[in-house]
Amino acid sequence: MRHVPFQETWPESWRYSHPYDRLEIWGDLHHLGYVYAYQERRRHALELIRRAVAPPARVLDVAAAQGNFSLALAEEGYDVTWNDLRAELADYVRLKHERGVVHFAPGNAFDLGFGAEFDVVLITEVIEHVAHPDAFLRKAGGLAKPGGHVVMSTPNGRYFRNPLPRFSDFPDPSVFESRQFKPDADGHIFLLHPDELEGLGAAAGLELKEVRLYNNPLTGGCLRTEPLLKVLPRSWVMAAEALSRGFPAPLRDRFCTGMAALFRRPLESSSRVSAPAS
Repeated sequence: MRHVPFQETWPESWRYSHPYDRLEIWGDLHHLGYVYAYQERRRHALELIRRAVAPPARVLDVAAAQGNFSLALAEEGYDVTWNDLRAELADYVRLKHERGVVHFAPGNAFDLGFGAEFDVVLITEVIEHVAHPDAFLRKAGGLAKPGGHVVMSTPNGRYFRNPLPRFSDFPDPSVFESRQFKPDADGHIFLLHPDELEGLGAAAGLELKEVRLYNNPLTGGCLRTEPLLKVLPRSWVMAAEALSRGFPAPLRDRFCTGMAALFRRPLESSSRVSAPAS
């Protein structure tokens, strides 16, 4: 992935994205909590994709922003389609692209005319920004081939400091429609709980195959642990991370801040979910 120097003349969305790239891929260590948390989220999402399919399988990266997952997957040999509502970000991703196959499909992914044609649909850190996560997952699943997969990452709603509501507690989530699609944590509406994933998947015609919980308060620099990350060896931080992932489920669910899930679209479900609801 090519390193791109910052330029003041860039469009606003490029200037907004570049600091995140410095943290995520170019080694800026000024915010170690973010760096560690992102690296763990990325590692788990990519591992779930590799578990599901091997290159050169087709991957649709929905709401892919500056394309760091898209580019990493392309470099591994996957046939990747980048998507984001912000069409101007496509040229920013092209600046960083060095090798591998990346197609560009800006716009609303569900209005682009794609059928059930992808081996994996990737939705990282996006479902918590929509008012109807059940409908969103159903639409994502409808873009996967029968036998294909959806890989999702999202904050863990069971984390003990989470103040946001549980999706299944709201019979009419349409009241949140005016707040959806906003960026960053300020745009979070619901945070899904691990015990909601199987039901949401089933309603979307998907089988839940695996859930991973990760990132503890130390890894993410929460609870004023950020200064510790500047002095502790990386091996110690990652040992603490591995330890927390091994906690008994009730404790792990409360202690880990992030989760990733692998869903599979059953072969026999093709007629049921090939035309997702709008």
